[in-house]
Amino acid sequence: MVRALQKTMTSTTQTTPKPTTFRRGAATTPVTRTKASAAVNAAAVAAEAPKPIYLKDYESPAHGFVKVNLDFELGEETTRVTSTIAVESRKADASTMFLHGDESVELAGVKIDGNEHTDYERTAKGLTLKSLPTNGAFELSISTVIKPQENTALEGLYKSSGNFCTQCEAEGFRRITFYQDRPDVMSIFTTRISADKAKYPVLLSNGNLIESGDLDGGRHFTVWEDPWAKPSYLFALVAGNLGMVEDKFTTMTGKEVTLRIFVEDHNLDKCEHAMTSLIKSMKWDEDTFGLEYDLDLFNIVAVDDFNMGAMENKSLNIFNSRLVLATPQSATDADYAAIEGVVAHEYFHNYTGNRVTCRDWFQLSLKEGLTVYRDQEFSADMNSRGVKRIGDVARLRMAQFPQDAGPMAHPIRPESYIKMDNFYTVTVYEKGAE
Repeated sequence: MVRALQKTMTSTTQTTPKPTTFRRGAATTPVTRTKASAAVNAAAVAAEAPKPIYLKDYESPAHGFVKVNLDFELGEETTRVTSTIAVESRKADASTMFLHGDESVELAGVKIDGNEHTDYERTAKGLTLKSLPTNGAFELSISTVIKPQENTALEGLYKSSGNFCTQCEAEGFRRITFYQDRPDVMSIFTTRISADKAKYPVLLSNGNLIESGDLDGGRHFTVWEDPWAKPSYLFALVAGNLGMVEDKFTTMTGKEVTLRIFVEDHNLDKCEHAMTSLIKSMKWDEDTFGLEYDLDLFNIVAVDDFNMGAMENKSLNIFNSRLVLATPQSATDADYAAIEGVVAHEYFHNYTGNRVTCRDWFQLSLKEGLTVYRDQEFSADMNSRGVKRIGDVARLRMAQFPQDAGPMAHPIRPESYIKMDNFYTVTVYEKGAE
């Protein structure tokens, strides 16, 4: 919010009238206008200031997104994104709809049922569509232009070290396109990606790969379909020049799943432990909870420039490299244990977080605390239960107890927040697991 505030303040400075020299008895109207202008500008700054979001104010969305088709045309200067959404009205007289959207996203066009739609209002926080059909269902198409190479927040779609990558939890998808970027809007996603084949031979997204091929001008494309409804925070895309390690896993019903880990070529020899951990996790989840993997393909991508430890995007987990790469020459026992636990944690999210997700962000601990408990049980079964429990309690005492005793104390389900990213804490995770 600081950048938005600074922008508003700069605008105020530029439009403030120049000082006026008054003679005794002269009219003082210019002073009145200056005060009025300052009041208007102060109101504009206040309107854009961050405001708390309260659990008590929750309302279900008036529109559901049944199916979403995304088309990414990746480019060096700009990337064009077209979303085509099957919309379903779920409340009477739902003639308006608010879509979250970041200021960095350029709106290229809006269509309703194939026709240009111009009745909308754009603000710094998003797009309000007006005069929408109220007869049940319609198709919404939105075209946007973004610049991933300039996205230094590393949220949404960004480009770093020559690769395109996404991070959409909690509110990154709004940096890609205008959307109801909230956990309770769950949709079936189909994603088409096109890019230069020489620079980006690997094009990945959620779900199963259903189509791929070459295009004119040295470009190529892939189409990914995820048959399971998910919220936008679980969307993922990766495009780059990456090497791959592959293995197979046969589920408890005899289905063969292809497992792949994508890393830079010089790190291919450091993936064995992560792959072994993934296979152990899949087997343990079947044996312990009867949960079988529900797609034909499971991908992990490890990149150096990733601002989270790891992310459970449906079927396309993205990790910071330090939580995937390990060799006996470069990693300690603690490193190996951390990789095993985090790979398991992100895989276990496939059910506790992905298939069964949050209604709103106040329920974050329901997916994170529960999945921490599951990865703790997994690590205990794979190693020493006593040693694992001692380590978990030591972490609580060193990190979570001081948080509870200090100014950052909060319950595992907060009543309000200003920025959701501030609640990814040891209280939500470790205390939530307890």
